[in-house]
Amino acid sequence: MDMMLVLWALSAALLLGIMMLVVVMIARGMDTSPAKKPAQRADMTKLMAALGGKSAAETAASVTGSSGKSGNPMQGIVAIGAAVALLGGVVAFIGDVAGDDIVPEMSEISAGDLRGTMINARNSDPVVLIVPGSGPTDRDGNSPLGVNTDAYKLLAEGLAEERIASVRIDKRGMFGSAGAGDPNAVTPADYVADIHAWIDAIKEARGSDCVFLLGHSEGALMVSMAAQGRKDVCGLILLAGTGRKMGDVIRQQLRDNPANAPLLDQAMAALSELEAGRRVDVSTMHPALASLFAPQVQDYLISMINLDPVDELSRANRDTLILQGKTDLQVTVEDANLLNRARKTKMRLVDDMNHVLKEAPADRAANLATYADPSLPLAPRLVGRIEDFVKDNE
Repeated sequence: MDMMLVLWALSAALLLGIMMLVVVMIARGMDTSPAKKPAQRADMTKLMAALGGKSAAETAASVTGSSGKSGNPMQGIVAIGAAVALLGGVVAFIGDVAGDDIVPEMSEISAGDLRGTMINARNSDPVVLIVPGSGPTDRDGNSPLGVNTDAYKLLAEGLAEERIASVRIDKRGMFGSAGAGDPNAVTPADYVADIHAWIDAIKEARGSDCVFLLGHSEGALMVSMAAQGRKDVCGLILLAGTGRKMGDVIRQQLRDNPANAPLLDQAMAALSELEAGRRVDVSTMHPALASLFAPQVQDYLISMINLDPVDELSRANRDTLILQGKTDLQVTVEDANLLNRARKTKMRLVDDMNHVLKEAPADRAANLATYADPSLPLAPRLVGRIEDFVKDNE
């Protein structure tokens, strides 16, 4: 702050010098007697030397010319213009310094009965809406089902350091948005409507022309659908988004865990029924599968299971950044390659990043251990990748 005061003082002094120069030139220009001209040139020499940082001799040469005759009167005007331009540069620099000095503020924001957290320093900064993944995942990226990472909170804070505002949200019926409806009686269309409500709320709160949509995991599909037909979406950021239909993803996730071997036949049969649009009876299922195919979520699964993420992203027709971690145990690099077939996409892989956006090894046990440690930082380069995309498309 002290440096800012010094810079403002210097700019004020420069402005005062310019004003004095203009007044002197106008006053002296009104007196055209030959006797006054040498004195006018001498005064002009001193003022221009002070403003231009040159010696009096150098400035005198520019005023009188090498022949000793009076220089072109336009030189004075040019000197004033240069000084004004210099002042403009100083003011612009001070404005930039002042902008960096603003501390981002965190506040509650709402869209009807939906609730979220906004981190914002300047309304002129680009803004990213962070849409959570599947299940009871809150605005910070945590879940009562054993996930405690603070991933979305850390992401929002990292973006704020790069002068990017953010809004992270609780999904309808959950946590702060509990009053927005039954979390089990939802469809993809409901989530899309909620994202539209958030876009409108953010634009109204900040005066933004458009909003970047960032979707994590299942949220990647939701933002792809929400962007369709909306001109106020700046771009899409898909973090660990699947490129395959939900049924195919669940099948692979179940098969990848050797402990699920005794359950596979029952699980595959249930998935086939849901894909056909039919509900399944869980009364005879293994308890682990009974929770996966719980009756209260079956309607949602039926509405989601046949959606093709690549088709939905193509319909969005927006500039899209696809980010995929190389040590993700739930979504693969192949998913990112499939999404990259859509229009207007570019894909970036993040070394050693797992599904919850933390740096993690490929070893399954060590990887999953990061799901319960919010003190771990985000994977390196993740925020930088997002920043580059946002700044290129704002």
